[in-house]
Amino acid sequence: MAALTLRTLTADDWPLWRDLRLAALSEAPDAFEAGLADWHRGGEDRWRARLLRPDAHHVAAFLDDTPVSLVGCVPGSPDGVPELRSLWVAPRARGRGVADRLVEEVERWAWAVGGTTLRLAVLPDNEAALALYRRHGFAPLAEPGELLADGVTRELLLAKPLR
Repeated sequence: MAALTLRTLTADDWPLWRDLRLAALSEAPDAFEAGLADWHRGGEDRWRARLLRPDAHHVAAFLDDTPVSLVGCVPGSPDGVPELRSLWVAPRARGRGVADRLVEEVERWAWAVGGTTLRLAVLPDNEAALALYRRHGFAPLAEPGELLADGVTRELLLAKPLR
């Protein structure tokens, strides 16, 4: 069985974060609101800036030293409630508990920095992600999510209390 390790990313890890994020957007374009074209602008400064935020937490997962996944946690707007973002697991690593470990890591970090609730937005037809989040105790919020590009569909907003 491959060894799973997690690593908190720093600004110096921007090439790794970029490569994982672009892989996620290429492999699963229907899983994210942002598209691949959205992330090809800005160069190193944009990638580095995402990892420089002192109020955010970005993590990569590795199986036997091979990067296979990423997740982020940033303050949501307008209230600053921690928000899980950009969770993706490479196909070769799915079914090995990687996503579960990343969700648990984000929950741990959000609690450690004083969060009492963790939120996320998910596309309504992403059944695998919805099953993962339900398994971790996330429940739908009554408020509507962001309007998607089709002008009709909205993201689903989910949240869970942290303990």
